[in-house]
This record gives sequence, structure tokens and C-alpha cells, in this order.
Amino acid sequence: MNTETVWTTYRSALEAFLRARVANPQDAEDLLQEVLLKVHGGLADLPPETPLKPWLYRVARNTVIDFYRRSARGRKEAALHPEDLWYGAAEEAPHDLDLCIEPMLKGLPPEQAALLHAVDLKGEPQKDYAARNGLAYSTLKSQVQTARKALRHQFDSCCSFGRDHRGTVTEYAPKPDRCGNC
Repeated sequence: MNTETVWTTYRSALEAFLRARVANPQDAEDLLQEVLLKVHGGLADLPPETPLKPWLYRVARNTVIDFYRRSARGRKEAALHPEDLWYGAAEEAPHDLDLCIEPMLKGLPPEQAALLHAVDLKGEPQKDYAARNGLAYSTLKSQVQTARKALRHQFDSCCSFGRDHRGTVTEYAPKPDRCGNC
């Protein structure tokens, strides 16, 4: 697989991953470019038996850790360690569920699917989406919550989930004969 194919397939998911971990959108965009460079440089040396997706998320996670370490050094604070980051353990869980997002979105009404695709997958700010679509921001916020609940309902009807004390999915199992979307 070449860099262009990998990037076309995983860019949006990696961008969402970074935006969830870095508050400043510009920093997240810079980190996305760093990840692209690392992927481009390391893809040729990746052993064929290495699963691609977990490797990509490991590169992204390590890029975020390096970012916070650089920030800490710049402020003369102690460097962060991976175990200090709240998401470290949760990211070791399988990322198979993100393959189900697109099919599950297709099961929603088109307006809800388009909204979640733009806001949650592409990272478009809600205010921008509201302005672009002629909606009041407060109305859009309500629509986002409704669409997210509908998507969660689809996932819950398809799979059983185990969650940690923060509500993060730690494990899942498909329900027999219950899922046709994924």
C-alpha cells in the first residue's frame, strides 16, 4: 500500500483522533502533517505482517506525546510520560469499530448522517456548519445531540459494549443476528 492510498483511507479518522487530544485546531493540523511525514517515511520499512491501522494510531499517539513533551520542556515543566495521559490505556483497545461508522451513518436519515460526517468525522466547527446551512447555532447543537443519540442507538442495537469508569468503550461483541449495517 502506498502513502497516498493510506492517507486517503485514514486521514479523516487520524484527524479526528488528533483533534480529540489537542485543544488547538491549528496544533492538531500541524500534528496531522507530522503524522503524514512519519507515515510516508516509515511505510516502506513496515514489515508486511504488521497490521497497518494499529501502526497508524501508534504513530499518531506517539506524535501527540512528543508534542506535549515539547510543550512541557518549553514551559520548563517536567516532561510528560505516556502513562500520564488520560487516554493512553484506552487507545490500546481495538479500532475495529471505526470501520462501522460509515455504514452506521448510512442507516441514519441523510440530514443526520451529513451533519455527523461534517462535524464529528471531518472536524468542522459547529458554528461554521450552522452558518453554512442557514441554521441557528442553538438549533444545530440540538440536532448534533439528536444525531449522536441515533447513531449510538444503532451501535447499541448491533453490539454489546463494555465501558470503563469514563464511559470509554473497552470491549465489544456483536449481537447475533442483530446487525446488518456493519
